[in-house]
Amino acid sequence: MHVSARADYALRAVLAIADRGGGELVKAAVLAEVQQIPLSVLHGILLDLRRADVLVSHRGTEGGYTLSRPADRITVGDVLRAVGGTLTSVRGLPAESAGYQGVAVGLRDVWLAVHGAVEQVVDRTSLADLLTPGHRPAAPVTP
Repeated sequence: MHVSARADYALRAVLAIADRGGGELVKAAVLAEVQQIPLSVLHGILLDLRRADVLVSHRGTEGGYTLSRPADRITVGDVLRAVGGTLTSVRGLPAESAGYQGVAVGLRDVWLAVHGAVEQVVDRTSLADLLTPGHRPAAPVTP
């Protein structure tokens, strides 16, 4: 798994919004300044998060962004998928599409296991978890 700057920015932005709590609207310019994210990049990220139903936007001088649902119902995985698509990739394609022949045939199973482990961690870690002091993400469960 590769965490891009875009994914990191997205998580920082939604955490800053979640930290406000109570549905308080947060302006993009404030997020950009507080989280030190280039505003032009942040606008695209916020659009992706809105399209993925992670955020809700309100227009106007009193407008801004808020979470679409409570922070305990939005996971790290939701945010990562909203801005990056698949969680893991092999040669730029989803891990599920990797295919090999001969001695390398077992690699597909490795990539699928990595994908499953990443999913377990990011899909079980909510924004609320990350805002809880001392919280540590749970390790993947082995079958």
